[in-house]
Amino acid sequence: MFTQYDDAINWIHDRLKFGVKPGLKRMDWLLNKLDHPEKNIPTIHVAGTNGKGSTISYMLHMLMEAGYKVGTFTSPYIETFNERISINGQPITDDEMLSLVNEVKPYAEKIENTDLGSPTEFEIITTMMFLYFGKFNKPDFLLLETGLGGRLDSTNVIDPILSVITNIGYDHMNILGDTITDIAREKAGIIKKGSPIFTAAEKEDALEVLSQTAKEKNAPYYSLGKDISVKNLSPWEYGEKFSVKTEANTYDDVKIKMRGNHQIKNAALAISVIDYLIEQGAVKITYDEVMKGIKKSMWKGRFELIHQNPVVIVDGAHNDEGIESLIDTIKRHYSHNRIHILFSALSDKNYKKMIDRLSTVATTMHFTTFDFPRAAKAEDLYSACELDEKSFSMSWQGLLNELLVSNENKKNDLIIITGSLYFISAIRNYLLKKE
Repeated sequence: MFTQYDDAINWIHDRLKFGVKPGLKRMDWLLNKLDHPEKNIPTIHVAGTNGKGSTISYMLHMLMEAGYKVGTFTSPYIETFNERISINGQPITDDEMLSLVNEVKPYAEKIENTDLGSPTEFEIITTMMFLYFGKFNKPDFLLLETGLGGRLDSTNVIDPILSVITNIGYDHMNILGDTITDIAREKAGIIKKGSPIFTAAEKEDALEVLSQTAKEKNAPYYSLGKDISVKNLSPWEYGEKFSVKTEANTYDDVKIKMRGNHQIKNAALAISVIDYLIEQGAVKITYDEVMKGIKKSMWKGRFELIHQNPVVIVDGAHNDEGIESLIDTIKRHYSHNRIHILFSALSDKNYKKMIDRLSTVATTMHFTTFDFPRAAKAEDLYSACELDEKSFSMSWQGLLNELLVSNENKKNDLIIITGSLYFISAIRNYLLKKE
């Protein structure tokens, strides 16, 4: 039994050594011992390469605006570990986290002595989350984000009221497969018999897999661009403005504060899900509540403004699709600015390609590393960059402070910090404390 929160969290993190072990047998064993708390929760399951967190944020704020109690399970965390398990956007308390660890730990130790072996860090957190929402603090809805893929992801032990698959692109290919078809097949694993599926996937190969899986599972299927349409797109002073047409209704002049064309798609997908629940009589939400909720939505580390003079934006673009969305957003809102990019990534990512793409919009590029086992070396990132105006430093704090000082009072200059979400988290916390 742990008596201190830090000891409990260290025990969870210590399980990172077990790596990623796709499969549901350990989850089934653990949840069986806990009397299947996951069966008591009305759940919306969300998978996809990018956009999961933002789509969850849009749904969360619309449901909250109408007075619903909403649980969320997301990863990775940006500020505190506890935010992975939240109610109405508020992370669970340290005491709640401590008691969940103490309840799950004996079973984690028991299963280690079976053929199934040790549960991973993500399996432990997922079990704790199901226990919390199923036994201690039941929400009206749980918005549940997959960790990796879908079919063999630890979260895929539920029978959801509906499933959502955001976009599908290339990421985690060492586990999910080399082709879009392979990756889509893994994501499509969350589609359940008779349970509706909503998607914002765009690639033909992905859509073919999703629609075929939906047909096989007799699951009502709705895709952005076909069953859900977006029009009248225009940048708005504080974000984006557009209209959405769902199967049943039209929402005109929708305003969101998260910037970028990709965020319009995420928001449209979220609106179509909520609209479906309204039409089914599963929720009571007015048109005004949809509009107010969606306008309030924010997601940490997604093209987020965290400093004025100079303007500093953090964005956790950590794969090809994320980088393309970031570039598109820069062009959309800051095409006349001088852009200074501070970048760090994990060594197992194709960072050369990301750097080449970012160099097309950057005035200067700056590279660093951070305290994480798989972080790439600053000089390796620097060497991969072909832009003339570039620098690197082992100390991200030193490099960041240098950029802040050299760009102060330059209204036309913008600092964008991007790459690994772990890196973004460290910088974001540092800057907000400094403020």
